[in-house]
Amino acid sequence: MPDDDITHPIADLTGYITEGQLVLSRTLHRLGIYPPINPLPSLSRLMNNGIGKGRTREDHRQVADQLYSAYAQGLDLRRLVAIIGEEALTENDRLYLRFADAFEKDFIAQGSADRSIQDALTLGWKLLSMFPKGALTRISRDHVDKYYFGEQMERMYRPGEIPA
Repeated sequence: MPDDDITHPIADLTGYITEGQLVLSRTLHRLGIYPPINPLPSLSRLMNNGIGKGRTREDHRQVADQLYSAYAQGLDLRRLVAIIGEEALTENDRLYLRFADAFEKDFIAQGSADRSIQDALTLGWKLLSMFPKGALTRISRDHVDKYYFGEQMERMYRPGEIPA
């Protein structure tokens, strides 16, 4: 689209016909992320009808919401780093930056891999387990207790420190 404007009438109206839009990112492409799909502005109007208990897994929607939220926070912090430098960030902020990098490298980048939804949810949980349990505010405690991978990270986490 002209100037990468996803609100351009062609992209905007096509989204209503296809019930969704995949937005490609030049930045992800330059980083070698394939496919270079930016999940934040991408959308699917049918996704909620096809996920969750009885279709994929009961935690699917909440994991997706938490992944999007953490990634968005990481991208916001990248823009802030460009202005004030990484030294001005808190250790917690740096954790979100590390998450954004890992999310792009491990989750968005699929190459030619044939990743099942189950595999994607497991990978999502591994990435979210970089954070202490208390930071996962968009996921029910039952799901966190069942799927969280970071017990060792949780024991090592101290406020103000980034776990190794």
